Amino acid sequence: MPETMIPVEVAFALPEEQVILDVEVPSGSTIEQAIRESGILEHYPQIELGKNKVGIFGKLAKLDSPVRPRDRVEIYRPLIADPKEVRKKRAAEGKKMKRGGGDIEK
Repeated sequence: MPETMIPVEVAFALPEEQVILDVEVPSGSTIEQAIRESGILEHYPQIELGKNKVGIFGKLAKLDSPVRPRDRVEIYRPLIADPKEVRKKRAAEGKKMKRGGGDIEK
């Protein structure tokens, strides 16, 4: 009996480019198996599955989580700056935050 294959997408983005690869994996495959099957690790050696976080449709997930048909597996890059730390630094420096992108300070 042949194995049932399911379609999934594997997505990774850099500041200057985004790649979404269509791949078919056996039913019951995990996120890690889908990523490896896509071949993306060969094209982007900076991806380290032990370090990069992954998710499905914007929700964090573990590498051993199963994928379902038409899932989009996403590989996330580490943040350059932690938004909370940036706000703390601004507050410590006494800078006022602007609301709504305008020039009026409140």
